[in-house]
Amino acid sequence: MLHLTQELEPPANPARFIPTFLREYEKVARQCAAEGLDHVQFLTRLVEMELIDRERRMIERRIKAARFPATKSLDSFDFKAIPKLNKMQVLELARCEWIERHENVIALGPSGTGKTHVSLGLGLAACQKGMSVAFTTAAALVNEMMEARDERRLLRLQKQLAAVKLLIIDELGFVPLSKTGAELLFELISQRYERGSTMITSNLPFDEWTSTFGTERLTGALLDRLTHHVNILEMNGESYRLAQSRARTAEPKTP
Repeated sequence: MLHLTQELEPPANPARFIPTFLREYEKVARQCAAEGLDHVQFLTRLVEMELIDRERRMIERRIKAARFPATKSLDSFDFKAIPKLNKMQVLELARCEWIERHENVIALGPSGTGKTHVSLGLGLAACQKGMSVAFTTAAALVNEMMEARDERRLLRLQKQLAAVKLLIIDELGFVPLSKTGAELLFELISQRYERGSTMITSNLPFDEWTSTFGTERLTGALLDRLTHHVNILEMNGESYRLAQSRARTAEPKTP
């Protein structure tokens, strides 16, 4: 039992828990007084502001943790530039229900057709829905796992990656993987099978993935897991970046 004479620990800093409340209460008090609102309405308004700001900060933390190379939304994607891409399918994926079902997404198409932009847009949507996201390129991911193996921390890294709701692996197929790298990537995808969602972008059609993974056996086993519950985005067409560059070049220059 705590004696009355026992020194109590000082309370935690309230600014850590209700920063918006403490920052805005004087201004809100003046507004409520001017509007004739009572103290209950005053507190309600402050709590609503705190909750909105808390959600914004949580989204910002998830975006930072995802390590996106850039923050891009689907609103800024020009679907008209890639007419073969099913816009309605992408917008449906932005609702993130496929992540709750532990499905995968594979975006296929040549370089410059906006695969990374779409993956960033879907990753941002997932962050906004309260889901954990990790973004990496295939080469960087394999290098990170190989370094972790050499430093005897591979198991910890695998657990971290397996726990992420959505893992985005960009640029698969740009560089062939070593035998060890291909096996490590296969192991990670196997660990996430039906436990988490993985999105992969690749410039190679499925029948050329063997050039990246080295053997038909490993490639077949990988595709078997990835495509069991999959949404495929066909992104064939002229380079999206090239079209944007041409459009900028064609714009009249202001004197």
